[in-house]
Amino acid sequence: MSDPATIVVGYVPTPEGLAAVEYAVTQAQRDDARLVVVNSGVRGYDSDPAFASAADLDALATRLTDLGVAHEIRQAAQAISPAEEILQAATDVGADLIVIGLRRRSPVGKLFLGSSSQQVILDAACPVVAVKRPD
Repeated sequence: MSDPATIVVGYVPTPEGLAAVEYAVTQAQRDDARLVVVNSGVRGYDSDPAFASAADLDALATRLTDLGVAHEIRQAAQAISPAEEILQAATDVGADLIVIGLRRRSPVGKLFLGSSSQQVILDAACPVVAVKRPD
């Protein structure tokens, strides 16, 4: 019998971050997979808007428990980038999939992904799904 799949999802308290979590939850439920949620501010700054509050993380943990999704929530306080946090978590847990959220971009901005998204996509050792927020 093999171990259940593990999905790592990058989470920030934004519509894009929530869309990534929703996609990851759906996949975890479908595959009976374990979910590892990773949140970090830019370079570990807890004053960064990407750094989720304790209330946000508690609400997310309660929701995942209520849905019956095995999970772990990591909130990094180290001084590395969000992409590095996601990639490190994926390595630590032997992730089978990484899910990240993408924000909408202008036509010129579409030529370039965000630096964190691009780093995760290029450096991940497993498949990566990039999710846009719903309209």
